[in-house]
Amino acid sequence: MANQDSLNEVDWSTIPAPIDDGGAAHLVGTTIPPVALPATYGGVATLGALTGRTVVFGYPRTGEPGKIAPVDDWDMIPGARGCTPQTCSFRDLFAELKAAGADQVFGLSTQTTDYQAEMAARLHLPFPVLSDAKLELAAALNLPTMQVADMTLLKRIALIIDDGRISHVFYPVFPPDRNAGDVLAWLKANPR
Repeated sequence: MANQDSLNEVDWSTIPAPIDDGGAAHLVGTTIPPVALPATYGGVATLGALTGRTVVFGYPRTGEPGKIAPVDDWDMIPGARGCTPQTCSFRDLFAELKAAGADQVFGLSTQTTDYQAEMAARLHLPFPVLSDAKLELAAALNLPTMQVADMTLLKRIALIIDDGRISHVFYPVFPPDRNAGDVLAWLKANPR
C-alpha cells in the first residue's frame, strides 16, 4: 500500500520528461472564456471574470495513496507522474506566491470535484482546485491534453492570467515539483 511520501518522493531522472509539442504556443494573449468551473470550496470560479493576477496550474490527475494508477505504465507516460508533488509545491509556496503578486491561485484538472475535494482536504490545500470534468475550458482554450485509459487529461501546464487574459505560460512543466518555484521566480521578475 502506497503512502503519501511515495506520491511525493520521485527520482525524476527515472521518469521521461515531456517535450514541447507546441500545444500551448497559442495561449499567450488569449482571453479566458466565461466558463464557470466547480471548485473544491463548494462554489464555482469563472477565471475570465477574475480581476488582478491569477495563477492556475493544470495537471493530469492526482493519485490516492494505496490506489492503483489508471494504467500500468503511468510513470512512463511523459508528463503523467508528479501531480501530487506539483500540487504540494504550490501549497508550500502559497504565501510567497501571494506576496509576489498572485491575487488568486487555483489547481485545475479534469477530475471530478468530489475526487478533488478528497485530495484538497488530505493535502491541506490553501487554495481551491477547479474541475474541468466536462472539458469546457480545455476545449475553449484548446489546452494541451492526452488520452489515457479512455480519459482525456490535461497535460501539465501553468498559466499566469492578468485581468482575464493569459500573460505567461509554463509548458511543458518538468520536473513537476519545481513548477511553483518557477512561477514564483517569474512573478518576482514580472510585477504588475
